[in-house]
Amino acid sequence: MDLPDLPCYLNGEYLPLPEARISPMDRGFLFGDGVYDALPVYGRRAFRFDAHMERLDHGLAKLRIANPLTRADWLTMVRKLIATLPEENQLVYVQVTRGVAPRKHPMPPDIEPTVFAYTSPLAGVPEADRHHGVACVTARDFRWERCDIKSISLLGNVLARQLAVDAGAAETILLRDGFLTEASSANVWIVKEGALLGPPMSEHVLPGVRVGLLKELCEECGIGYNLRPISEAELFAADEVLISSAGREVLAVTTLDHEPIGHGALRGKPGPVYARLYEAYQKAKLTQSV
Repeated sequence: MDLPDLPCYLNGEYLPLPEARISPMDRGFLFGDGVYDALPVYGRRAFRFDAHMERLDHGLAKLRIANPLTRADWLTMVRKLIATLPEENQLVYVQVTRGVAPRKHPMPPDIEPTVFAYTSPLAGVPEADRHHGVACVTARDFRWERCDIKSISLLGNVLARQLAVDAGAAETILLRDGFLTEASSANVWIVKEGALLGPPMSEHVLPGVRVGLLKELCEECGIGYNLRPISEAELFAADEVLISSAGREVLAVTTLDHEPIGHGALRGKPGPVYARLYEAYQKAKLTQSV
């Protein structure tokens, strides 16, 4: 498959993506030894840039990799990539690996990290999914124990997402020991008695940038918000189920394992809390981008 002719950044150089070359001895390639993030861009400005960079810093610190760029350098690089595409809305992917070294498991000291980034048009969510919501399936969370690190080692997430693809669904929502964790590539929320509830932050849950954002939006909208353990039974009995991610923003889940979510006239339809949060999210995009 040919690579799209998109702009990228690799170790200080800006070039077309098909021309980028990385050593096969890079520990990102050999071990998945690195972290990444994805920054949505609205109106040619990066959304919640500092929050995304803080999460990148968190992952690098956990992997004992010194951040190779300053915050100002990251912003300059992201802005240069954005400027190379005509689209107003984009998604900038950034990745840092430990670098190139002989293939040995211990972390080698004093090697230069590999820094890679590229931008692409932001696909967004189809209008039909916005209007009707999406279907999800559930599965046991079989991933590793450090899901709080946004690691490039994503095989567990890939396998989980394929379960949804095979079922014709949008996402796989994961349960560990009978409690909700997250989806294969999104945070998961339920609505109960008008309040937004999510699982507590732990080593089993990625600290999504939208976790903090949705807390802020709930405060603005007068919607209750709490992070606490959510059982499988609560998930299936929820008034509403939502997923959130950089690409999907916030999105209603209307069926789970082929059963409609919700109650009464709203059963199987996007609910009122989703509608209010989505509207507030659109306003935030205008004020929280740099």
